[in-house]
Amino acid sequence: MSDQNQEIYALILIGIVLALVLVGFIMIILFLYQRRQHRQEKQLTEIKTRYEQELLRSQLEMQESTFKTIAQELHDNIGQVLSVIKLSLSILPLEKVHPAFESIQNCREMLNKVIFDMSNLTKSLHTDRISEIGIDEAIRFELDALRKTGLLKVYFAVSGSSQFNNPQKATFLFRMFQEMINNILKHAQANQINVDVIYTTDNKFVLKVADNGIGFNAERKQNQTTSASGIGLRNMVNRAQLIGALISIQSETGKGTTITVELPLEK
Repeated sequence: MSDQNQEIYALILIGIVLALVLVGFIMIILFLYQRRQHRQEKQLTEIKTRYEQELLRSQLEMQESTFKTIAQELHDNIGQVLSVIKLSLSILPLEKVHPAFESIQNCREMLNKVIFDMSNLTKSLHTDRISEIGIDEAIRFELDALRKTGLLKVYFAVSGSSQFNNPQKATFLFRMFQEMINNILKHAQANQINVDVIYTTDNKFVLKVADNGIGFNAERKQNQTTSASGIGLRNMVNRAQLIGALISIQSETGKGTTITVELPLEK
């Protein structure tokens, strides 16, 4: 009888061991399966991110190409036509006592302003010029044009030694800067902006744009899919990611907005 009990106990023990082995095997299979799924999901996410970044990069490159074409057309065609009109008005044989003299003078002045503004616009759109004069001077030029409008008090400062030698990243940063200024003019209701370009001792480029406007909820604005301003902010964030820059948006209702872009520079 005791032999039978021992056999029963042995069978039970063997059954328990086999059950434990089976459970352990199943758990290992599930663990490996989950690990594989996690790895695949991570790979798919990376592929999707790379695809989205490449798509965005292509869109931005097409946009820059379009800007360049528009700038060239403005300069070569419309600019030349306006110059011919200006020359034609200047050689009209009109005395000061002529009834149309004052009107012609007003037209010439307006034409001069149009030519000047179009020249500024052409320079702002042309990608090659940003590369030629550098990010600092491109920003300075844009702010000088804004200062002349009288819409805002503009303060600009550059500190540190300029070490920027990547034309593509410079163009991306300049377009981000233009988006910031555009948002300030459209939404901030500000009367003053402060722009700082800083080259840090640890080889970083920092762009800081601050206004004294009405401010906004930055997080909510970025998540609004139907908001034009929210799209503009997301575009800035996407551009920053493409060039490896960090962007921070600090804003509070009634307390203005400060946007800071920080980019490690190539040694």
